[in-house]
Amino acid sequence: MARAFRRKGELYAARLDPQELGLVVGLLEQTRELLAPEVAATGDAFTDLIASLGPDFGRSSDAPDVAVARDPALDRLLPDAHRSDPAIAAEFRRLTEHDLRRRKSDTITAAIDALRQVEGDKVRLTKADADSLLVALTDTRLLIGERLGLRDESDVDALDERISAHPEHPLAFAAAVYDFLTWLQDSLAGALMGRRLFDL
Repeated sequence: MARAFRRKGELYAARLDPQELGLVVGLLEQTRELLAPEVAATGDAFTDLIASLGPDFGRSSDAPDVAVARDPALDRLLPDAHRSDPAIAAEFRRLTEHDLRRRKSDTITAAIDALRQVEGDKVRLTKADADSLLVALTDTRLLIGERLGLRDESDVDALDERISAHPEHPLAFAAAVYDFLTWLQDSLAGALMGRRLFDL
């Protein structure tokens, strides 16, 4: 059974059984897959360098837009920088999104790598790994929250009411996972700030 993160010397410690750990790692992997830059590495140095500049490199900002289906969860993970001006927002996204995706993906990879080093149920993280996991959990919760349609407290309350009325509701497991990740993230944030959160 999971136990909350606590600071122990220079490390941040928690307990997650193999099933809980596997669940967290699997969800982080799914989030990373969604965020990963769209162009995979080819092994050719020049081709990969050009690809790293993003899909819009060399494309004029005046070029006509081509409608592309976009997962709405990406808009939660990569929100518009200028919500009041769609043209500025689109240009900013064109210039920055590829690099932002890569940085977020790298952070999640660091968190996954740290969790894969866990033996048994004892999680021990360095400060750098704890920071990476905190950011990775934030992105993963945003993704699950979007899938559940959670935008504000009223959405959370409405989902809780539906699940309370129908415990076998198809979203019940996803909501439980969301709550678990929220607790885990809160406990890690608390440990990083010197606070202590109670165990589940």
